Amino acid sequence: MFLSVENIDYKNIIGKSLTMSRIKDRTFELWNSFLPNRNQIKNSINTNFLSIQLYNAALDYHNYNPATNYTLWAGVEVTDISTIPPGFESLTLKGGLYAVFLHKGLPSNFQQTMDYIYLDWLPQSKYTVDHQPHFEVLGDKYQNNLPDSEEEVWVPIKLK
Repeated sequence: MFLSVENIDYKNIIGKSLTMSRIKDRTFELWNSFLPNRNQIKNSINTNFLSIQLYNAALDYHNYNPATNYTLWAGVEVTDISTIPPGFESLTLKGGLYAVFLHKGLPSNFQQTMDYIYLDWLPQSKYTVDHQPHFEVLGDKYQNNLPDSEEEVWVPIKLK
């Protein structure tokens, strides 16, 4: 599951966002508003989609409250944010240190990947969670709701 530790530069994103909680999940609504019009974004860097989570405080997995609101983004990385199509928004991720993991399988199995990251890998590593955006890269091997689907899970980290 663990792939690497990466230090990334800033990323410019164009997409859409919604505020939600795990209890009041609006992920389907967000992606349904983004996907039909994604071709209006003309300066994307690649064909990957990004699912980005912005939390008000550093994510504390052990004390996570499913009613806590966060902002979820559906977007693509772009060369610049000087031209934003109508109905879209921009976001710039400032970059930093990330641990990268592979989730393979159904969305219903995603919790197992999260448990591995936060309950096994992080406690045994020299890192802790940093207060930066978390994101998933949905690339060519991503196939929503199929058992062979693959996505990268990027967790912001810093030295303990």
